[in-house]
Amino acid sequence: MTGTSEDTLLEFPCDFPIKAFGPSAEGFIDKVLSIIQPHTDPIMSESIQCRQSRGGKYDAVTVTITATSKSQLDAIYQGLTACPDVTMAL
Repeated sequence: MTGTSEDTLLEFPCDFPIKAFGPSAEGFIDKVLSIIQPHTDPIMSESIQCRQSRGGKYDAVTVTITATSKSQLDAIYQGLTACPDVTMAL
């Protein structure tokens, strides 16, 4: 199903990168994936990119999903921003 909404300029379905930043800690990537996974198809390893900050204090995780609706993206971002381990989600 394709379409646009008045609330977004995106046309669904589309590839959409979701970025989450947080303190570098064991399990951060798994936590981010556990928040995103219930809202999307299985996440393939090639869809995940991880980077650590220059000083090593923070991790950045980018997960590219096939977005199907604005409500799906809203649910993912609500979950990420509600997580105390996620400093910022883009």
